[in-house]
Amino acid sequence: MGLSRAAAIDLLEKLVAIPSTSGHEETAAVYLVNWFQQHNFEAQLDEVGNAVGSRGNGPREVVLLGHIDTFPGDIPIRREGNWLYGRGTVDAKGPLCAFSAALASLDVPDGWRVTVVGAVEEEAPSSKGARHRASLPLRPDYCIIGEPSRWDRITRGYKGFLLASIHLRVPYSHSAGQDRLPAEVAVDCWNIIVNHCDGVNAGRERVYDQLLPSLRAIATRDEGSYGTAELQVGFRLPLDIKPELLHEDLLQLLPPVEHRLTVSGMEPAFLGEKNSPLVRAFLAAIREQQGRPRFVVKTGTCDMNVVGPVWQCPILAYGPGDSTLDHTPGERIDLEEYGRSIAVLSSMLNHLMAP
Repeated sequence: MGLSRAAAIDLLEKLVAIPSTSGHEETAAVYLVNWFQQHNFEAQLDEVGNAVGSRGNGPREVVLLGHIDTFPGDIPIRREGNWLYGRGTVDAKGPLCAFSAALASLDVPDGWRVTVVGAVEEEAPSSKGARHRASLPLRPDYCIIGEPSRWDRITRGYKGFLLASIHLRVPYSHSAGQDRLPAEVAVDCWNIIVNHCDGVNAGRERVYDQLLPSLRAIATRDEGSYGTAELQVGFRLPLDIKPELLHEDLLQLLPPVEHRLTVSGMEPAFLGEKNSPLVRAFLAAIREQQGRPRFVVKTGTCDMNVVGPVWQCPILAYGPGDSTLDHTPGERIDLEEYGRSIAVLSSMLNHLMAP
C-alpha cells in the first residue's frame, strides 16, 4: 500500500518546521533519516551530514538528489486552503519530500537501487553535500535533481556562476578637482563590466545563452589620502563561457588603479540530454497525470552543475513548486501540486526500471 496523501503532507510540514539553513542542517537531516528508517529504507547520515535513504538491492541505481538546507529567513508555517507556507516549502524541501514519499510507496524491482539524498549546503557556494556524493567511486545510472519546476515540467539545464570580489585602492583628490573619486571609480568599474556583458550578449536572444552580471554589494572607505572601494559581483554564465575564462577577462577589464580580484565561487553551466530513457519516462508519467510536459532551462545554478559533469549519466531536475517564490518572504507550495508530483515520480520510476 502506498503512502497516503496525509502522510506525505505530514512529512513535508514537519521537515519544513525544522530550521536548516546552510551549515545548520543536522536536526533536519536526523529527522529525515529517522523517517526513512520508519518506512523501510536503509538510511544513515553520511560523512558530511547528508541524509541518505535507499531501497532495493542494486547494482543499477537511480539517485534522487535533493537538498535539505534552505535560504535564510523565518517564515511562520501555516496552511491556507491548499497552500502551505514556510521556508523551504519550494526550495527545496518540497521536491525532497516528494522524492521520499514516492520511493516509500514503490516496489523496487530486483537489480535496482533507488537512493534519496538530502544534501547539505546547496545554498552555499561550497555545495558540500553534492561534492561529497560526486567524489564517491560509484556512479549512478540515472539522476534526478530535486528543484522546483512545476509538476508538469522538467528542467534540462542550469546556468553556471562566478562570484567575485573586487577591491580598488584609489588616491584621493579634492572633490573640486577633475580626478575620479574612489566611489566614482567603483561605478566606472561596474559600468565596464556591464558593457562587456552587453557586448557578449549581442545577438543572443535566449536568457539562458546570455552572460548576466549582478552587483550584489558596493562599499567605500576612507584611508587618509587613499580611499578603497569593494564590489561584490555575481555572474550567471551560459554554456560557452567557462568561469576560468571569465576570470581572466575580468582581470583585463579592471581600471588602471591598484586592485585585487578574489573569486569565492564558480561553477560551469550544464545542460542534460533531451532524449534519454529518463526523459522518456518523465514524459510518459506526466501525460498519465493528464499533463502536457514541457522542457525548461533555468538561469540559476544548482547541484546539477556539480554532479552532472562528473557522473555523465542521464540527468534532469524535477520537483513541485513555483521557483519564482524561492528565497522570498511569501514562499509557499500548492499541496495539490505536491501530490501530483509524487504520482509523477512514482510512475516515472516504474517506467524507468521496467524490464
